[in-house]
Amino acid sequence: MSIIKFHKEGLRIISTTLIICMIILTISWILFPVIFFLSVLFLTLIFLILLLRFFRVPKRNFILKPDSILAPADGKVVAIEQIIETEYLKKNCTLISIFMSIHNVHINYYPSSGVISYYNYYEGKYLVARHPKSSELNERSTIAIKNNNGEILLSQIAGYVARRIVSYAVKGRKVKQSDELGFIKFGSRLDIYIPENAEIKVKLGTRTIGGVTEIADLR
Repeated sequence: MSIIKFHKEGLRIISTTLIICMIILTISWILFPVIFFLSVLFLTLIFLILLLRFFRVPKRNFILKPDSILAPADGKVVAIEQIIETEYLKKNCTLISIFMSIHNVHINYYPSSGVISYYNYYEGKYLVARHPKSSELNERSTIAIKNNNGEILLSQIAGYVARRIVSYAVKGRKVKQSDELGFIKFGSRLDIYIPENAEIKVKLGTRTIGGVTEIADLR
């Protein structure tokens, strides 16, 4: 029987929430009728299950694919388009956007191995992650990875519910495909800019598995 693991970014939130829930349940048991206590208990359990599910760490078998770009997150492909990336690459690219709902695992993974050639963090607004302007106006961190196949750019974008982006990227650091890049708490989106001549392996609506689903072939 495998033990469910929870991500380190959620341990403080989980422990604080458990304490608050215990206080609320204790007060409900002492001051209110049993039917009220049972209602609060039911709602508390549902909330705790959702919270624990959000911060779960999935057990996965990662396979390195040096000539491929793997999905940086669990979610749904909501955009595939040709675009000029203006922040760092400054050239024509294919943009693939993956939207993570609150039900998805929110760990982010490096889509390819290489060296981090660029990193920047931007404070911003909290538009809904599906909003077309969210990639420009929302809080985000941007990471470029360079290897023998060229350079790709990845943006972690906070959504309306998300209020914290965690990134482990450091400029100049060597990273390995499918290792953890970071975490975005409570609903968000990732934009990945890849060479325009790459063969796209996903389509709109494709459900991705972070570190596993091949989204593009660079050969």
